[in-house]
Amino acid sequence: MLRKLKIIIIPFFIILYSLFFIQSVQADELSEIEKKLADLKHALQLSVSATSPLEKNLDKLKTNLADIRNRIKLTEAEVERKEKEVAEGEDLLGVAQELLSDKVRQIYITSSQFYSQRLLLFLGKNLTEAVREFGYQKKVIENDRDTIVKVVLYIKDLEQKKADLEKEKLRLAAVKKETDEQASFLAGEIEGAKKYQKVLSSQIAQLSTRQQQLLAQKLSSLGLPTSLGGGPLYCTDDRKLDPGFRPAFAFFTYGIPHRVGLNQYGAYGRAKTGQSYKDILNAYYQGISFEKKDPNMKIKVAGYGEKSLDDYLLGIYEMPGDWPLEALKAQVVAARSYALAYTNNGANEICTTQACQVYKGGNKGGNWENAVRETSGEVIMHNGEVVKAWYASTFGGYSFTSGDVWGSDRGYTKRMRDTNGDVSSFTDLTDRAYDRESPCFYAAQGFRTEYAKSAWLKVDEVADIVNVLLLAKSDSSIQQHLSQTDKANPDGTDTWDSGRVKNELKARGGTPYNSISEVSVDWDKGTGRVTSVRVSGDAGTNSFEAVEFKNFFNLRAPANIQIVGPLYNTERK
Repeated sequence: MLRKLKIIIIPFFIILYSLFFIQSVQADELSEIEKKLADLKHALQLSVSATSPLEKNLDKLKTNLADIRNRIKLTEAEVERKEKEVAEGEDLLGVAQELLSDKVRQIYITSSQFYSQRLLLFLGKNLTEAVREFGYQKKVIENDRDTIVKVVLYIKDLEQKKADLEKEKLRLAAVKKETDEQASFLAGEIEGAKKYQKVLSSQIAQLSTRQQQLLAQKLSSLGLPTSLGGGPLYCTDDRKLDPGFRPAFAFFTYGIPHRVGLNQYGAYGRAKTGQSYKDILNAYYQGISFEKKDPNMKIKVAGYGEKSLDDYLLGIYEMPGDWPLEALKAQVVAARSYALAYTNNGANEICTTQACQVYKGGNKGGNWENAVRETSGEVIMHNGEVVKAWYASTFGGYSFTSGDVWGSDRGYTKRMRDTNGDVSSFTDLTDRAYDRESPCFYAAQGFRTEYAKSAWLKVDEVADIVNVLLLAKSDSSIQQHLSQTDKANPDGTDTWDSGRVKNELKARGGTPYNSISEVSVDWDKGTGRVTSVRVSGDAGTNSFEAVEFKNFFNLRAPANIQIVGPLYNTERK
């Protein structure tokens, strides 16, 4: 019987030890969740009370809420584990109770045997043997009592664990309930914000047809080439120009259209760091492979008849011939791929201007010819088709998909930060962008004949642009009156000058600016887009969504001064 008890006791204490030392959910874990929830509620209150920065707060709120939900899932998993532990403990408790009953019975038997030994002593039995047997039985009793005490302590600990578990479950239920309420509220806020954005977009983003035509004319007047095929870039660094007045503001854009595909100045920068032409092409197009086509296949070239593929490439003028060979080879493969994709493998005709790619006939010679010969027939492929390999001169440190720019996505175009290292500021971008050597990498576009032919604006001119935007936001029905004042109104009506705009804004309950003291931007360093513009002046501080600010800046700014891309910054002197 004793041997049987030992066999039962040994595994019992192994299980008991493992249950005592299994890690449980940390007590402060739920407290941390509750703190997160409190922070979330506080952020929501700030968001509700501050309509303007609502969109910024929404992302933070969604992140916090997702974190809370993840923590709750972890806690639920721990609770489930503890419930299994309790179930195992209850099974073990049954064994322990049975063992306890056996122990009690054994004590009774042992006690009875002890009294029998005393009787035998009086009947003349061996005294030494009786005492030895009595001592052994006493030791067994003491061991049995120790076991009973440990079992009782375990039962007590198990009961405490069950009580703690119930408390945790109650706290968890409360947190889940409040989180769901906050999630519901947040969903409403998001929906409201989206409705606000939709209404706002319909009010201020839908410029009239004539206004859009005016903006297209302004952009065209800048004479910005799509690619280097149009010749050298002549962007002016307005920071070096003195307009003759202070303070002055200018709006500088990173890059020039269209920022899709191969960045020509980026290829130049990458080649200078030792990248091969395949490295360069893989950087600017995704999911591509390289394949050889017949270099003698015929394609139709406008004004030149049929040309063999590589003879046609010899007359392409899309990159300076003195650039690094690997950059030239990347351009050759991109141009060859574009020609085949554009003509549907020679079935259609390709034009010879920047509308397609610049072709001047003959043989450009030099390293360009070497690049053509060394990549003979080579094109880039995506999903079995030749890539229509768009390219442009200067991206300003970021590339975009064709869908971002033209609304039709091609799988091989990509969003990318085109830098050698991470970026945490505009200074980093200027130092690390591969296309930083382009004169159009960072430039204020447009100018007036006066003020040193610069794009600098006076503080009251910037104030007028801001007032126009505030007025358009308060009453979209008057947008046809808000075009630039130095040109004929595109909608055939009267254009309101700065004084009229101020009066109209006051009439609608707004506070107009007379001067602006500070303009700053917030931007997404991952995608290369301005997210909001903040202005301060004598009428306080206002923040605007980046696209709406750019639209009305371009509509109202004098001459042909424009912001020409998604990433821009302000300079003040």
